[in-house]
Amino acid sequence: MNESRIAVVIEDDADIRGLLDIVLSQSGFNVHSTDSGVTGIELVKSHEPDLVTLDIGLPDIDGFETARRIRTISDAHILMLTARTDEIDTVLGLESGADEYVTKPFRPRELRARVDAIMRRRAHFPSPLNLEVPMSATAAEETTDASSDTPARTLNGLVLNVETFSVHVEGEIRSVTPTEFVLLDALLSARGRIRTKADLVRRLRDEDRDAGTYVSTADERSVEVHVGNLRRKLGDSVVEPRWIETVRGVGYRSVASR
Repeated sequence: MNESRIAVVIEDDADIRGLLDIVLSQSGFNVHSTDSGVTGIELVKSHEPDLVTLDIGLPDIDGFETARRIRTISDAHILMLTARTDEIDTVLGLESGADEYVTKPFRPRELRARVDAIMRRRAHFPSPLNLEVPMSATAAEETTDASSDTPARTLNGLVLNVETFSVHVEGEIRSVTPTEFVLLDALLSARGRIRTKADLVRRLRDEDRDAGTYVSTADERSVEVHVGNLRRKLGDSVVEPRWIETVRGVGYRSVASR
């Protein structure tokens, strides 16, 4: 059990807040909880958590605005909890900066399994987001071979460095979420091979791509939203892609080197 793990729970339902506290404590987290979005943001500032669980319906500011504000100060994994089943709410949550969502009611065992997968994934990229000195694409290419296991992946002026958990475009740093970083890493390391949306969902779950676990339409839709956010941050184009190409009806792949 890793006692250094920290979680912030932002949930206005006292019963659910208590359940989350128990589940996360059993998973090895020190938990700080509140029923307020504003207070939750302050808890994130002061405790620098690895994980934030966030309800959409809060009494002061809603979960969407709370996620947006948290994302400006933290790279914590934001797990949004919602009783709503409308796709628009899922899309808005992901576009606000959440990494994924869980629909209420949820089973404690399933939530714990999801959290454990999140933490395994974060352990692959332990450094804070984009805090290193920017590296130019040329410098990275001079120190990187073609192996997919090397720290830096380069493509058409883009440099993704696994060791520093950073992304640069033409030497300029680009801020991405941990989920976006994992997706970009999966596409670049595939070297032009198609990654289906189901493949990418399983990569985000830290599962083997051949695991055969169920992937819902909503899960695939969440990948679409994350890729759209990633393209926007990189300045990529759907029509004339420089890095990420959509394979209609299948998934995505990295474009050829130029």
